[in-house]
Amino acid sequence: MTRTVEERDRMLAVASSTMGILASAVAAVCTVLPGALPEIESTVSVLALCLLIITACVAVQRRTSPIPIMVTLATSVIAIGVVWFSGGTSGSAATAIIIMLDVTSASTAFLLGADARRRVILGIGFVVVVAVTVPTVLSVHGPLPTVLFATVGSWAFCTGIAVWVARVVPQTVERIEGMSDAYRTERQASEYEARRRQSARLLHDTVLATLTLLAHSGRGVGERALRAQAADDAALLRELRMGYTPDPQASGDYNLRQVQESTLGNTLETVKQRFERMGLDVAWHGTGHVLLPADTLDAFLLALAECLENVRRHSGESEAHVTITDDDVTVRAMVTDSGVGFDVSDVSPGRLGFTESIVARMRDVGGNARLFSAPGSGTTVVLEVPKE
Repeated sequence: MTRTVEERDRMLAVASSTMGILASAVAAVCTVLPGALPEIESTVSVLALCLLIITACVAVQRRTSPIPIMVTLATSVIAIGVVWFSGGTSGSAATAIIIMLDVTSASTAFLLGADARRRVILGIGFVVVVAVTVPTVLSVHGPLPTVLFATVGSWAFCTGIAVWVARVVPQTVERIEGMSDAYRTERQASEYEARRRQSARLLHDTVLATLTLLAHSGRGVGERALRAQAADDAALLRELRMGYTPDPQASGDYNLRQVQESTLGNTLETVKQRFERMGLDVAWHGTGHVLLPADTLDAFLLALAECLENVRRHSGESEAHVTITDDDVTVRAMVTDSGVGFDVSDVSPGRLGFTESIVARMRDVGGNARLFSAPGSGTTVVLEVPKE
């Protein structure tokens, strides 16, 4: 809602500033016409006030503050008063000055009329302008009906535009946001459906095909080929667990190349995206430009993913922090949450989620894992793996 009001005021500020600058500039030109004002002091005063109005109008464009609006309104009234007390000798020129100053004052209605709280100021300003304009026109023997028509018409026009914009802009923004939400929902549904269909094809081409062979005792397929196919399926499932989307090359072939070394930063993003999809916001700190052997990288990422999964399931929080550091021989990851925490002594040795998926996995590649937690104080897990 705040953004809608800001956009509305910015739009109206441009209209108010443009109208005020043009009208006050015309008033300044009329002021220097021969015989418009009888005294040089009056001419200089009106010109100075017009320059102040222009400055205030420029300020309105830069910042929609009430101060430049009030300066514009008050200066316009003062300038009309100067014309009144000067007693201009030229009715037509003085009348033109008055009309332009009235239009300048009306330009403030663009911003004053858009907000219900400002309309009180708008009403007071209009009454003051009319109260000063009438005796001023009479003093220069100008056509009062024409001036009043121009004054009331300009104020009514600006106020009407302000009220209309104040009603239309929120409705328009609401419709645009509604369309954006609908588009976002449709896109998410399409992406989910595409992933679902891809997963179904993936399972059909790989795991289900292998299970079908096993159900038929591997009929027509040698034992070695069956073992190789099962190994490929296991590698594929491992890639999926770490957040990869294997690239299908052909039916049953999903481009599972073995990489000897990989940059840590290239794979952390997949872990982050995986947990973002599941509602856990992961904030990454430290470095990701670390080379690790393929087996070490797999174990490190799977243990890290298990830590984040524990945060998602048990911490009661929707945010976790992961800090990656390294030295000459070791890469460390510290996974921290500010959730409910627990008593470390209560962790059973038979808990597979921590003892096997994290501790044992780290030890298999020469690393280790340490757990720190207390009830109500969150949880921190430190993972360490060797670089070589």
